[in-house]
Amino acid sequence: MTPTPQSAASPLPDSVIALQAEPGHLIRRAHQLAVSTFHETHGRQITPVQYALLRALQDAPGIDQVTLADKVALDTSTTSTTADIATRLEAKGWIVRELLPRRQRALRLTPEGEAVLADMLPRVVPMYRQLLQPLEPAEQAEFLRLLRKFVHLNTPSPGDPDSGKPEV
Repeated sequence: MTPTPQSAASPLPDSVIALQAEPGHLIRRAHQLAVSTFHETHGRQITPVQYALLRALQDAPGIDQVTLADKVALDTSTTSTTADIATRLEAKGWIVRELLPRRQRALRLTPEGEAVLADMLPRVVPMYRQLLQPLEPAEQAEFLRLLRKFVHLNTPSPGDPDSGKPEV
């Protein structure tokens, strides 16, 4: 395979990169740290993806599953579809699904789902502070700005658009 020419501005070499320096490996490790911190904080009764769905439903009650998947950036080509996750959340009693015309389903939090979030939310900001603690405050803001750019979330978060602080 012919190596691609190195961009003048790229920090990546033309030759093989050490595993510990590969962007994909570093992103996977960052994900492991984030999930581990999430479970240390909230336990294993809820996953980060389930939490994201509950938060999205808190912000937009009654949205359909397709819109929900889009809001939390779920990959619809994987086996963990929004419908599968919604079924698990419904079985836990945290959401209800209401059949709409054209076989769509509107999703809403139940009082129990609202209680789960109410219990979790006070621990979210301290969890993220712990996760980002190795970075200086300016580095934290830059890291979050770069993550949003990397995942194409170029819209500033409400409240403090330039802060880089996680939205709660």
